[in-house]
Amino acid sequence: MKTRIAWMSAALAVCLGSAAMAQDKPNIVFIFLDNFGWGEPGFNGGGIIRGTPTPAMDALAADGLRLTNFNVESQCTPSRAATMTGRYGIRSGNHTVPLGGGVYGLVQWEITMAEMLKDAGYDTAMLGKWHLGWTEGRFPTNQGFDEFYGVETTDVTVWRTLTGFAEAEMEAPSVMQGVAGEPATVARDYDLEYRGVIDGDLTDKAIDFINRKSQEENPFFLYLAYTNTHYPNIPHPEFDGATGNGVWADILHQTDTYVGRVVEALESAGVSDNTVVIFTADNGPEALPVGSSNVSPTPAVQGTAGPWRGTLFTSLEGSMRVPFAIKWPDRIPAGSASNEVVHSMDLFPTLAAFAGGAVPQDRAFDGIDQSAFFLGEQDHSNREGVIVYMGEQVFGVKWQDWKVLFKENATVFSPTEAFDTPRIYNLLNDPGERDNVLFPYTWVAEKALPQLGEHLATFEQYPPIAPGTPDPYTPPEN
Repeated sequence: MKTRIAWMSAALAVCLGSAAMAQDKPNIVFIFLDNFGWGEPGFNGGGIIRGTPTPAMDALAADGLRLTNFNVESQCTPSRAATMTGRYGIRSGNHTVPLGGGVYGLVQWEITMAEMLKDAGYDTAMLGKWHLGWTEGRFPTNQGFDEFYGVETTDVTVWRTLTGFAEAEMEAPSVMQGVAGEPATVARDYDLEYRGVIDGDLTDKAIDFINRKSQEENPFFLYLAYTNTHYPNIPHPEFDGATGNGVWADILHQTDTYVGRVVEALESAGVSDNTVVIFTADNGPEALPVGSSNVSPTPAVQGTAGPWRGTLFTSLEGSMRVPFAIKWPDRIPAGSASNEVVHSMDLFPTLAAFAGGAVPQDRAFDGIDQSAFFLGEQDHSNREGVIVYMGEQVFGVKWQDWKVLFKENATVFSPTEAFDTPRIYNLLNDPGERDNVLFPYTWVAEKALPQLGEHLATFEQYPPIAPGTPDPYTPPEN
């Protein structure tokens, strides 16, 4: 009898221990905006000066950690590839936005953040903009997501209104949906009518996912990739004219409201205390000049990068530096802030550390675990710099509060300027990157450039995957 009681007690302890371990894994909600400048949210000095308060965004920053030097890549696709894989976009063949159609995106050999979390016991969903492949074998459900609903990108919504598109007999842009193990299907057309509505639908679906998964045993990962504030800028009818300060303010108010509804859903479901919420973006603000559009009623509206110069598709801080806040109650110190360098690639290994996941060891991996830094256990980031890519070209390097550039482009429409000697900018004294201080600060180049040599040396052992490489992909033997 005693033996049986002892066995049952031991079994119960194992079960309780396993349940406790499962509960220790935090849920993760990753809110990823599109072309959202550093200077937009109130917590970075925007908000009311952009036409509307942003209380939900600001609350995330107040309740957690705000990073003022969070870096991404210069274009949508490489930025999303780097974030999902923990590897520079050049490594996976996703170093530029695809313009030629056909097969592109992530080969199935790549291991995404979702696959890492799936292996760690998570239920996963992707909602919104993907831009990492839009053919069979390249959808989110081929890369670790249990379910998805979303779009390739957003500027395609104007195509139907443009002269010659109908006669070109091209396939019209669609919203797709799918579940793992089954082919993706068309959910509906993605046109201008749905452009203004889609983020509301994404929010509703996010809340539904949170409500469903909060009742289940597994932790969940929700990648909520909103389509705003990418051109064309069309507010949802619920928010059209709500601020009285124009389209951009209406969309900013709309997006903040949606963020608030998602956070509120976590609280209502009773899982907020053990959920990591990340808020950031893929790129700096839009590059189109204000009012530039041949498509009525969708004139371009310029976003802001705050004190930083440049937009997406440039090598400047306005492109690379985006808003960032992360909240995890009682784990990440509330009200903390830092100007230490972090890159979106670092989220993969950091979330792996939070979730008990594994980081790939068989490939070049650029992400750095920032878990101790995020949790307040150390004052400094584990990263000092990043490589500044523009497509497949290296434009320079960033080291701490310095930028060393060999090439520079002020806008996506301006020609690239190459320098015989590099330009050096002090980002603390010169956020606009206008005052070249190469002399007398030549020592900065000597300190900053070795990271580039180390980075380039990795391609000898791990060659980059060519864009458009079909599946199955097998890396060359080292």
